[in-house]
Amino acid sequence: MVSVAIEPEEWISGRPQHPTFEHPALFYRGVGDYLLGTVPFILDGLAAGQPVAVAVPQRNLTLIREALGERQAARVRLMNMEEAGRNPGRIIPNVLRAFADRHPGTRVRIIGEPIWAGRSEAEYPACLQHEALINLAFTGRDVTILCPYDAERLDPAVIKDAEETHPVIVDASGTRPSTRYALDDVLRACNQPLSAPEGAATMRYGYDLHPGPLARVRAFAVEHAARSGLSGSRLEDLRLIASELAANSLDHGGGSGTLRIWRENGQVVFEISDAGHITDPLAGRHPADARQLGSRGLLVTHLLGDLVRVHTGPDGTTTRVHFDVNGHRDA
Repeated sequence: MVSVAIEPEEWISGRPQHPTFEHPALFYRGVGDYLLGTVPFILDGLAAGQPVAVAVPQRNLTLIREALGERQAARVRLMNMEEAGRNPGRIIPNVLRAFADRHPGTRVRIIGEPIWAGRSEAEYPACLQHEALINLAFTGRDVTILCPYDAERLDPAVIKDAEETHPVIVDASGTRPSTRYALDDVLRACNQPLSAPEGAATMRYGYDLHPGPLARVRAFAVEHAARSGLSGSRLEDLRLIASELAANSLDHGGGSGTLRIWRENGQVVFEISDAGHITDPLAGRHPADARQLGSRGLLVTHLLGDLVRVHTGPDGTTTRVHFDVNGHRDA
């Protein structure tokens, strides 16, 4: 077994006294490496009086809880990332920022493991984009986010991508700056046109096309989603998202848009395309301020959808949202 010993204070030598964000990737092999890479990080933070949160898949959450023991585990915010981070787009606002923002004025430590062997091929680009956006979301914040990667079970290409989204790498050879770190390149690669759906039900909407466009969008989306098997609260979530995204089109996307909806791999998928251009890479990932005026449609979309993909540019924006039918995908 290869042991991975982490010395957090040495990750970035000569760290300035003003708040500095640290975002290392931990490449581990086996349970022993995992615990040696995570538990000391947690205990050092607790010893320093720092708030600590852990958001990892359930199997690893159990390992960490048992290794810490009941007394120490009670001092840590423990979250199952398979639930909290089901949609990678909700992790920054609803997991990382939600915890860090509750502790202003003190350094915060978080372990976040958004990528595991059970992630689907469709989810991975959203996970990669999330890991890149963490670096923008926490610039200048007094926060350390350690991201474990299972080097035995994940595809080598995933490990290679992690070197491009994390400024620092920790593995069996020690701690080193990542020579492959390339934030802008990753964000460009993640913002690619989405493949055209097959057999989608389609409608155009806009004030210039017919009156009451939002009511028409809601009715169309709900009718076709229900036909595809979506029901109950999930159908209501889809109704709300469709309405919010269409409202964005009317207000900021040229006054009209196109809705498409279809079933794919056990999911109801719908997308809205319009002429708008999203210039903030963190749009939809800023926690909502109750005093904020205006639409929060993209944040609502991330919080309620099971997977969200966005392509945006000067020619327009497409937002695609996935909902699992009956809580699972088709085999």
